[in-house]
Amino acid sequence: MTDATSRTFEVRHVQLARAFLAAVAAIMITFTADHSAAVGLAVFSGYAIASAIVFFAAAWLVYPADSRGVVILLGVVNLVAGMISGIPPLRTTTTFFVLVIAWAAVTGLIELIAGIRARRTGDPAARDAILIGAITLALAVALLVVNPAYSLEYVIREAGPEPFTLTGITIGVGLFGGYAAIVAVFLGIAGFSPRREVTSTDVTARGGAPIDEHAADAPRAGEAA
Repeated sequence: MTDATSRTFEVRHVQLARAFLAAVAAIMITFTADHSAAVGLAVFSGYAIASAIVFFAAAWLVYPADSRGVVILLGVVNLVAGMISGIPPLRTTTTFFVLVIAWAAVTGLIELIAGIRARRTGDPAARDAILIGAITLALAVALLVVNPAYSLEYVIREAGPEPFTLTGITIGVGLFGGYAAIVAVFLGIAGFSPRREVTSTDVTARGGAPIDEHAADAPRAGEAA
């Protein structure tokens, strides 16, 4: 088996690619005044499909054959969700909440379990996978709390007499944008963080967790300081 350190692409590249995609999604939502279901699902569709491509590429270029299960599963879930949300007639408020909640629950659980498994093997940075999984599950919970039918009219004096309307879908799309921004920051930090050399044995021991586990600053027991 090829040593992971001899690969052109490393897990840090997967992290940085995911961070970039999340940042793009966050920027698109932040600077778009229209937070409708159509716009939210369009952004989500692009994000999910692009993420699926990254996961599938990582399975081939980064992970050894016996450690690809989790990353391929994440790719499949993202691809299915992205394709469904890419169908224009299905871009409704109900579809947004049902699809994004289901996607967040499934992918969050997958990453959380992968991180816990990696932690049990003694990986000092399995917290990256656990953190992203927990944040994604938190998105699912937050969207569950939002009432899709919610509507509130309000007026901003400085903006004139015309009323504005805050709706459930506006909140939902905003939550997804906030989630994407947080993921971009944490995966960006993880991708740029220093780490020790990783062997193929280490990667196999992690059970294929998609988050590369950068090493702690302190030397490991038995290693020279």
